Amino acid sequence: MTILIKNANEVITLKSNVQGPRTKEQMQEIAVIEYGSVLIEEERIVAVGAYEQLEADFPELIKKAETIDATGKIVMPGLVDCHTHLVHGGTREQEFNMRLNGSTYMEIMNAGGGIHATTKRTRETSFDELYEKTMQHLDVFLKHGVTTVEAKSGYGLDWETEKKQLEVAKELQAAHHIDVISTFMGAHAVPRDYKGREDEFVDVVVHEMLPKVAELELAEFNDVFCEKGVFTPEQSRRILEAGKALGLTPKIHADEIEPYQGAELAAEVEAISAEHLLVASDKGIRKMAEAGTIAVLLPGTAFFLRAPFARGRLMIDEGVPVAISTDFNPGSSPTMSLPFIMNLACMHMGMTLEEVLTATTINAAYALNRGEQIGSLEAHKKADVLILDVANYKQLQYFYGMNHTHTVIKNGQVVVQNGILLKDQ
Repeated sequence: MTILIKNANEVITLKSNVQGPRTKEQMQEIAVIEYGSVLIEEERIVAVGAYEQLEADFPELIKKAETIDATGKIVMPGLVDCHTHLVHGGTREQEFNMRLNGSTYMEIMNAGGGIHATTKRTRETSFDELYEKTMQHLDVFLKHGVTTVEAKSGYGLDWETEKKQLEVAKELQAAHHIDVISTFMGAHAVPRDYKGREDEFVDVVVHEMLPKVAELELAEFNDVFCEKGVFTPEQSRRILEAGKALGLTPKIHADEIEPYQGAELAAEVEAISAEHLLVASDKGIRKMAEAGTIAVLLPGTAFFLRAPFARGRLMIDEGVPVAISTDFNPGSSPTMSLPFIMNLACMHMGMTLEEVLTATTINAAYALNRGEQIGSLEAHKKADVLILDVANYKQLQYFYGMNHTHTVIKNGQVVVQNGILLKDQ
């Protein structure tokens, strides 16, 4: 199928001569083409530019193309949500009420809530139920313009449930329009029956779970919750290095609640990204900049937990490549609206309108090792394209708390039109 998008007020291409994730002032450079066009054939972008130039260069393709008129709208790459806990059982709205009444995240977790509550529900939920629930979540993501999403396990804390989560994600990768990229996170918490024997559980993750994940090719990344009261930096290093030896790229939940040298560890083990970083140290931020480790910031979590926001402005100024994500999960960020998260990043982390676009497209793509395939509108890249019902990109955050997605094209196929999933019609 050949598609021509024409007459857009703006085409935000994110094209750059920079190889790899963008840093510092590069994050401001979003490469806007006024009244631009995008030509797509099959699953790939053929060309982006002025219509007259495309017509001159590709006359035969233009003749047979299905034309989409984007008059009064903008066009940009599909959003990439690079940190979610997509597959899980149950909800935890009762904890939200507890927090409103003064309980902290760790108090709730130590009382049997938090990750342990979702672990119980996920263990009890059948594969088919998890599949259907997650399919519905992916539909919501797609309606909000997300075309690629990461999915972490970590609500099993035993092999059978971790495997179930990863297999659900793998089947949905094949069945849903959204690309689902899996991360193993068996070290999301220490199971209750291992309390006081934390090193023994680390042994289970390292010697039993990780080899099976690699053998069955269930995940591409390996993550760990490095946090006081969860896994120490030393335990986290063991888990991440063991995963690397098996071909799993390291990620790390770092410095979310207390400063714990997580950012420093991320740089030392050459993690592709460090996530959260609400209380990362100045030293850790500098080390991440030196190592090129991507900071995946999650302002929705700080917002929902009423915690201080990560120092996004400082990280960018120090040269850390920054991505932002929903952190969709049932306890600390139950939202599937990446556009709202972008607004939080502007309002509470000092990021500019241009930086949040970079952080949810090309930098987020690099945080999933997909920057050569998605995240910008360039010839030969995958045709993951959004048409948004605003007059210019500045209106995306000006009109906040709204979904401006009009059309979603995924792998060269129109899958959302007029804000409606085509399968829903």
